[in-house]
Amino acid sequence: METKTISIISVVLLIFVGLFVWGYSGKGQTADAIQGAPGASSTTKGALTAPEVFYDFGTISMKDGDVTKEFTVTNPTSNEIFVRTVLTSCMCTSAFIVEPNGSLKGPFKMPGMGYVPPANETIKAGESRVIRVVYNPNAHGPAGVGRIDRFVTLTDENGGTLQLEIKALVTP
Repeated sequence: METKTISIISVVLLIFVGLFVWGYSGKGQTADAIQGAPGASSTTKGALTAPEVFYDFGTISMKDGDVTKEFTVTNPTSNEIFVRTVLTSCMCTSAFIVEPNGSLKGPFKMPGMGYVPPANETIKAGESRVIRVVYNPNAHGPAGVGRIDRFVTLTDENGGTLQLEIKALVTP
């Protein structure tokens, strides 16, 4: 009887260890990582550059509404860069590409939260684009107060990425 109990416990432990190893080995290989989505654990640095990739709004109030930050991204290479996607890390954040003529392309949002259009933006050698990031502090309702940290990820045709980040302390 004791041998049978020990055998059952051993099999159950082996199953748990196997499931743990199987689950852990899959990390970083999610569909998001493959698609270069924000928060993906496996990203390749792209050729696009930005003099500023981080901005802290400081303390913002929900009652004051949306806040906006514009980041300038540049193609420092001698080749065109085709930006395939612009994705945000949360539904509360939108991004737009400001075209050279001043028109807006977007909004680009979080994948899985409705249709997100492809960016399909070609940035020629030496050219720049402005990426307008809009954060809506009311998107999460009263539960959305506190520190936020959001990302906008631009992915080029080769899978290279440039990640922009905003932070804020949201108050009612």
